[in-house]
Amino acid sequence: MIYLNGKETRGYEGKNVEEMIAGEGFQKERIATEINGEIVSKKDYAQTFLSEGDRVEVVNFVGGGAPDEDVLVIGGHTFTSRFILGSGKYSLDLIKASVENAGAQIITLALRRANQEGRANILDYIPKDVTLLPNTSGARNADEAVRIARLSREVGCGDFVKIEIMRDSKYLLPDNYETIRATEILAKEGFVVMPYMYPDLNVARDLKNAGAATIMPLAAPIGSNKGLCTKEFIQILIDEVDLPVIVDAGIGKPSEACAAMEMGAAAIMANTGIATAGDIPAMAEAFKYAIEAGRKAYLAGMGRVLERGGSASSPLTGYIQDGSADEVRA
Repeated sequence: MIYLNGKETRGYEGKNVEEMIAGEGFQKERIATEINGEIVSKKDYAQTFLSEGDRVEVVNFVGGGAPDEDVLVIGGHTFTSRFILGSGKYSLDLIKASVENAGAQIITLALRRANQEGRANILDYIPKDVTLLPNTSGARNADEAVRIARLSREVGCGDFVKIEIMRDSKYLLPDNYETIRATEILAKEGFVVMPYMYPDLNVARDLKNAGAATIMPLAAPIGSNKGLCTKEFIQILIDEVDLPVIVDAGIGKPSEACAAMEMGAAAIMANTGIATAGDIPAMAEAFKYAIEAGRKAYLAGMGRVLERGGSASSPLTGYIQDGSADEVRA
């Protein structure tokens, strides 16, 4: 099975792009084809073969410019899922099932010293079409974060990096100012920088100027599952900063993820709320649907809220009972 323009499509595994184009009835001279993010030249169609799990995009010009689907764009990369999944705190055997149930296209992972005891490698459990987002957990300053990011790219994780810099080991609050410094260095080196930060408007603006691709404000302390404790400050960032705002840390329930998406958040990053659940794959799926519901509600436009009093859903005239509406209400 391959993913052709976002849809599961069977029968083209092992075939070349030329055969796929003909099979789908596309006009070769009027399209462009991309496989796993890489553009395939028309002259190479016959020599380029499709493999299981390949993500193929075939595009052409249309009138206007409205997108067919609501997508998340980070550093020029497009994602249809708005759920970023953490990989910590649960067994490797459950990672693949959790990613699939969550519908996640991005998963975070941490860099640690290689083991020599034959233990399994997390990369063996992550589906191949998922974007890896290494974090810099353990870094206490910008220099350490930059070092971890460079090592992660050398391991083969690509250019994405989530900056986490924490000098405080009790509350695990991010050092916003060292985060700005690391973001500036890594953005200049071509990284897609996604900084974890305490929600502060001035810091968010500085991160944008430093080259951040997103900002990732915490909802509550990492691992606390306390929910949207910083809700009002996150809303300010959503309203004022022209970057995707991805709510990170502290989201413990699907309902909280939904509420953040209803506010206008671009995506949710969650780990502990899933990893500590009774049924991890089922909870991953619950988060997926909650995030999708919140996004749909935001796009639909939330209903108005009355500051006081009520407003009847049904007419207050034409009652079957005798007497006035006031008498009936009494």
